Amino acid sequence: MTISLPGRLATQLLLIAILAATDLLAATRPNIVFIFTDDHAAHALSCYGSKINKTPQLDRLAKEGMLFRNCFCTNSICGPSRAVILTGKHSHLNGVIDNRRRFDGGQQTFPKLLRKSGYQTAMIGKWHLKSLPTGFDFHEVLIGQGPYYNPPMIRNGRRVKHTGYTTDIITDIALKFLKTRDAGKPFMLMFQHKAPHRNWQPGPKHLALYDDVKIPEPDNLFDNYVGRGTAARTQDMSIARTMTPNDLKLIPPRNLTPEQLKTWNAAYGPKNAAFRKANLKGKDLVRWKYQRYIKDYLRCIASVDDNVGRVLDYLDQAGLAKNTIVIYSSDQGFYLGDHGWFDKRFMYEESYRMPLMVRWPGHIAPGSINTDLVSNLDFAQTFLDLADTDIPSDMQGLSLRPLFSGQTPSNWRKSLFYQYYEFPGPHSVRRHLGVRDARYKLMHFYNLDEWELYDLKQDPREMRSVYGSPEYAAVTERLKGELKRLRRHYRVPDDSGSVSREGKPKKPFKRKRSKSRKKKKTSTEPAGRRAVTGS
Repeated sequence: MTISLPGRLATQLLLIAILAATDLLAATRPNIVFIFTDDHAAHALSCYGSKINKTPQLDRLAKEGMLFRNCFCTNSICGPSRAVILTGKHSHLNGVIDNRRRFDGGQQTFPKLLRKSGYQTAMIGKWHLKSLPTGFDFHEVLIGQGPYYNPPMIRNGRRVKHTGYTTDIITDIALKFLKTRDAGKPFMLMFQHKAPHRNWQPGPKHLALYDDVKIPEPDNLFDNYVGRGTAARTQDMSIARTMTPNDLKLIPPRNLTPEQLKTWNAAYGPKNAAFRKANLKGKDLVRWKYQRYIKDYLRCIASVDDNVGRVLDYLDQAGLAKNTIVIYSSDQGFYLGDHGWFDKRFMYEESYRMPLMVRWPGHIAPGSINTDLVSNLDFAQTFLDLADTDIPSDMQGLSLRPLFSGQTPSNWRKSLFYQYYEFPGPHSVRRHLGVRDARYKLMHFYNLDEWELYDLKQDPREMRSVYGSPEYAAVTERLKGELKRLRRHYRVPDDSGSVSREGKPKKPFKRKRSKSRKKKKTSTEPAGRRAVTGS
């Protein structure tokens, strides 16, 4: 069919209009910088009221944007939290229920959807999902956990080597991406640090930070777990019993350059000599371990804070800040001596709660605070919504975008579901699931068939379970009903153990009981990994 001149002209004008609309959308859709850390407890941020450290650069995001008081994870462990964020689906559906599972990169993720909609996407830093990243125009990621110094990395599928401190290196790579990106496209940068993950090795700039300071101890550093169940008593993540010479910096890292080793030994050598001379025992030893641990942890955070400042400064200098949404969060919280612990995994508040701050100039009022119940399950849908990209119906979270303007929908969730699977495994935290609302938390350690209930208004430190108390009978029944409802809503299988990618129950874990008590074996762990204990 021959098109007449007016028809051809109309077609050309239509194409021009479509291209103009596409260019306008690319110009107006916001850039996204998602800064993510590993194990950064909210109570180690000064904008969250930390009593032990200052985080001035991270505080900028809270002062210039919104701080979320009640952000929680679905499964408090590294790989599973990351998989939930990528997919917008709970662990039993995305296939990563624990750190032993490999993430299936063939499944739907928000970076793939953003890339398809015209975003330039990049993943830099800690990936920690065993498979290679997919859905990114550029990636440069640590191999597994990655070391704190001189990390080998995978750049677009090829191994490369760096020299220096990993937090600085990850930031350098992120800044290079920002400077060399395709300026004609909106971008989404996932910029993820290893810090402050165990074993908390500080950078050279911060090795002496806090040397002349005594960090306040948590009031339950010597918790005896009275009022809690079996799980709290049988964990293996205590400062008193579990920390190793590597954790405590009694031996230096193995992969340092000669110059780095010299700097390290100058910082730790005199302090370690004084410790050995003191020959500490009992609670004095625990207190020393706490000071060594918490100072190193906070030193790692100081490096993160400095490097976040570098990125925020660049966004300002490059004129990108106005149209760039900056999000800061961590895969979960962490115990900072609370209950005598380090690590995470439990649904108790300190590891369950995540930091979350969002800055979006012109859209989020500076210094605003949100107290709604939100979750890492919501991140994928939020990113897609912010990019005006269609949200798949099988994602299980909620977009946080309405909350940014202070307009909480009337049907916003009133409770959150949680499930932890990695037992048997590191730190011996029992499998459990639970539900939390604005005031109460109900937990079920299902292999033990033990329940715990906490009134967070009366007992915010979760020191005494009130499960079984007559005055909480109605609350207990209500929360059990809510837990059942959430399991149906999220299609959680009735399992007593792990589940497959498809959500099919597998055989429940059953503890094997030996007929006779076996003779305790001498530890074969390398010296750097054996726990440091004292009588």
